[in-house]
Amino acid sequence: MGIDDKINNASEQATGKVKEGVGRATDDERLEAEGRQDQASGHLKQAGEKIKDMFRS
Repeated sequence: MGIDDKINNASEQATGKVKEGVGRATDDERLEAEGRQDQASGHLKQAGEKIKDMFRS
């Protein structure tokens, strides 16, 4: 997994956490759900990169 991919995935997860927190604090269910979706997307991309790394080894 390239360092760029790790940074992008971590950034997406962090952004998702912030969105989720702001959505929860402002009682905005749409923003909260969007934050959870961003986090899940970041985790999924990270898992895909790990699988690719396993096959490269």
